[in-house]
Amino acid sequence: MDTKNVIAAISLSAAVIILYSLFFAPEPVKRTENLSEKDKIEKNSDAPSLDEKESLVNISRTEAINQNERVNFENNNILGSISLKGAIIDDLTFKQYNTNLESNENVVLLNPRNIEDGYFIESGFVTSDKNIDIPNSDSIWSLIGNKKLTEKNPIKLSWSNDQGITFVKEISLDNQFLFTVKQKVINSTNKKFDFYSYGQIIRNKIPDGLSNFYILHEGMLAALDGELFEEDYDDIEEEKFNKNANRGWFGIGDKYWISSIVPPRDKEFKVTFDYKDKFRANYIATKPFELGSNSSIEDEMQIIVAAKRVDVVDGYAKQLNIDKFDLVIDWGFLYFITKPLFYGIDYFFKLLGNYGLAIIAITICIRLAFFPLANFSFRSMAKMKALQPEMVRLKELHKDDKMELQKSMMSLYKKEGVNPMSGCLPILVQIPVFFALYKVLFVTIEMRQMPFYGWIKDLSERDPTSLFNLFGLLPYDVPSFLVIGAWPVAMGVSMWVQQKLNPAPTDAMQARIFQFFPLFLTVILAPFPSGLVIYWTVNNILTMAQQLFIMKRTTVKTVT
Repeated sequence: MDTKNVIAAISLSAAVIILYSLFFAPEPVKRTENLSEKDKIEKNSDAPSLDEKESLVNISRTEAINQNERVNFENNNILGSISLKGAIIDDLTFKQYNTNLESNENVVLLNPRNIEDGYFIESGFVTSDKNIDIPNSDSIWSLIGNKKLTEKNPIKLSWSNDQGITFVKEISLDNQFLFTVKQKVINSTNKKFDFYSYGQIIRNKIPDGLSNFYILHEGMLAALDGELFEEDYDDIEEEKFNKNANRGWFGIGDKYWISSIVPPRDKEFKVTFDYKDKFRANYIATKPFELGSNSSIEDEMQIIVAAKRVDVVDGYAKQLNIDKFDLVIDWGFLYFITKPLFYGIDYFFKLLGNYGLAIIAITICIRLAFFPLANFSFRSMAKMKALQPEMVRLKELHKDDKMELQKSMMSLYKKEGVNPMSGCLPILVQIPVFFALYKVLFVTIEMRQMPFYGWIKDLSERDPTSLFNLFGLLPYDVPSFLVIGAWPVAMGVSMWVQQKLNPAPTDAMQARIFQFFPLFLTVILAPFPSGLVIYWTVNNILTMAQQLFIMKRTTVKTVT
């Protein structure tokens, strides 16, 4: 008799439990999947090590930058500098993104290697011949030609040893976030040498402000030979990751930012993620370049240090033919819903000029898409509501005979053409869309710091107002757990009104439990992104309008 209500309760409860766990549950321990033992074994014992130790100093970032000579770079999106000591990219700032809404300070990603939060990228050649001097972190490179790296002006760096070998780097920058590094070794002697090319990203510590939500991966990631690998920081602290590949990319990802390397495409390489007082993600060629006498060798890699804008990430994936590079944005297992949903919201944003209005527009589109299904469900629910008096009468009539009660109920449903399960369909259909929208709001930088109207300054953050100080009218702040904003309250009220339109459970206990659902969900969803709460509120209003329309047009036969 109350199967529909039970299933609805289970569905809502499951949604609440899952949503609650996104914010408050501890991150589960996970390990990399699909890695064979062979993949985890060091397969290139002959290749030289990339280990280097660096002593950290207690100085400011500015002081660390000023310690070494540098060549500056800048375009419309980033600015920073390359240290001539070590020829490393260790100073990068995003020009178009601020740390928070109240600050004009731009987001800084890369930092010099010798400070606590050092985060930098280096590249070069190494050799297993210990008699050959190669440039290291202390080597001072010479700048040849252009004094500043810009979109139209590449730079050239050079370093020579006393053994007749010169190392050259030509670095170019596009108009967004791409560095192209052409590396060359010139041999002016009559001897032969073997060299391995490498590139690595080093981060001294786990970044501050790590989200620690298991729906979002932050840490090492790679797509190698078409397979995606994700390793959290704590995974790498416990166990090294190794994988040989012929194509792909790797990097270190934050919620909104990515530092990545695309190795040379014409040679096999090995990618390693490990932790030895610092986190390292690197590649090294598995087979050496054979450098003959009076000759040279060269290769080319791409370095992308970017804000994870969808157009940028997808653009590089297509332009540079980088397989699965779009997955630097953690779209999740609902990729097939999440990404199209983003494109829909982005389309309406370009049309309407506001992401809040775009969310409302996409909500209307979703309601229209499920309109026939909802109509079928609401017609059945309207009939169920009209049959409530007869259902109560049958329950009283057969209160001592459950079998006869069930038989009478089924006969009633059949006579009136009512499907008691149909009321669950709208709830079940909305859950994956709800999760997908949450994912879009949570992981896409396009939603970051985007305002709606009134008090909503950032749709990716919670509604900052609170019922407990009358939404700011009373002159005091409330604890964070009491920050239940105006939009969550509106959502709760809309759920309560919607609940009144549905047939109440005939069981008194179930009815009381259902009465608390709007309040329960209001409290649980209050910390969620305000854009998500706006979606749910508007969806409730549209649902009620459709349901009222169906109820007015639905009649049932008089039962005697």
